[in-house]
Amino acid sequence: MVAESLRLSQRAKEEIAGYLFISPWVVGFIAFTAGPMAISLYLSLCRADFMTPTVFVGLDNYRNILFHDPLFTKSLANTAYYSFISVPLGIALGLAIALLLNAEYFGMRLFRTVYYLPSVVSGVAVALLWQWILNPQFGIMNALLAWLGLPQPKWLFSEQWAKPALIIMSLWGAGGSMMIFLAGLRGVPQELYEAVSLDGANAIARFRSITLPMITPTLFFTLVTGIIGSFQVFTAAFIMTAGGPNNATLMYVLNLYNQAFMKYHFGYASGLAWILLFIILALTLLVFKSSAMWVYYEAEVKAGR
Repeated sequence: MVAESLRLSQRAKEEIAGYLFISPWVVGFIAFTAGPMAISLYLSLCRADFMTPTVFVGLDNYRNILFHDPLFTKSLANTAYYSFISVPLGIALGLAIALLLNAEYFGMRLFRTVYYLPSVVSGVAVALLWQWILNPQFGIMNALLAWLGLPQPKWLFSEQWAKPALIIMSLWGAGGSMMIFLAGLRGVPQELYEAVSLDGANAIARFRSITLPMITPTLFFTLVTGIIGSFQVFTAAFIMTAGGPNNATLMYVLNLYNQAFMKYHFGYASGLAWILLFIILALTLLVFKSSAMWVYYEAEVKAGR
């Protein structure tokens, strides 16, 4: 009995120690994530500008956003356009670079580093750099197009070309997905390639029948993170165009920022934030739901699931 009591006492001490170890994270989560989210949810139901008394208005903010705000529709359409083009392009480019660099030749590690470095540069620095590259008068992009004999768009100064310019700029960070694809390619069993090579399969057939199915978990990961990140794009539009010309690059988060910190409509902006959360959640769940049809998990196959 005494020994059992001592064992329970030791277990209680371990539990207390465990709670103490995780307490910094719990405190940080409550202070910087759960707390602000609860306040934001409350503000989304209020008319709040912090200069006049906050008034509870129920669902009025959501009603105005969804049915009476043209900027909401415009910014959501701009963001969807950007997301549905930039994410597949970024994945395709990252995979293509990874396939080229998935070999052990002299100097290959240097090439991997060179391709990865742009993705670690801060967003503001990249935006300022691309603002110069895309300048229609002295930018290097139009100089290259002129050298090739092609038309030179006005890029960020054109309603037609401003969003494509931001999409082209987003490919600058393809080195990040390249590193993830490299890790996925290294996990493909080499004996599978040897088996299909004996059947005379060429490089395209090996990619289609072996590489692509085996890296579908990596594709799934990059697709989910890409969608989440693209719907929160802000820095490029804020620094390079401020949403112009004529709201052609007014992204959803930039519209939210303008409502909160330019117009001081904090309740309205909180409503925008919660709608964005549900949009991203719905898209993520849709991708997760579709994954059963196209993502291959070798462990599940071995387990007979």
